[in-house]
Amino acid sequence: QVQLVESGGGLVQAGGSLRLSCAASGRTFSIYPMGWFRQAPGKERECVAAISARSSSTYYADSMKGRFTISRDNAKNTVYLQMNSLKPEDTAVYYCAAAQVWRSSWYDHTSWDYWGQGTQVTVSS
Repeated sequence: QVQLVESGGGLVQAGGSLRLSCAASGRTFSIYPMGWFRQAPGKERECVAAISARSSSTYYADSMKGRFTISRDNAKNTVYLQMNSLKPEDTAVYYCAAAQVWRSSWYDHTSWDYWGQGTQVTVSS
């Protein structure tokens, strides 16, 4: 079992930046692929980014490429999402996710096994 706790959300103006953190429990954090998803009111949960267990590979949804960066620190059991050039349409609850194994359909929320409770990000215009 893995427990995930997100932090770092808040209110920011358009063009600003935020860094989200996700702290994971368990001694085997380093073997889990990790991901970030988001869900806006009335919309489906959508992928943001994912990172392989050893940080050798990162993946991004097209709309986040160049603005968001996912990283992880296995020594701290933490995965990060650096978000720059934020837009009002980035407003959503952001969720951290972990998977027992890497799945090629990483962009599909059903490919992930564990979820955090989410952190709200609000971008004002």
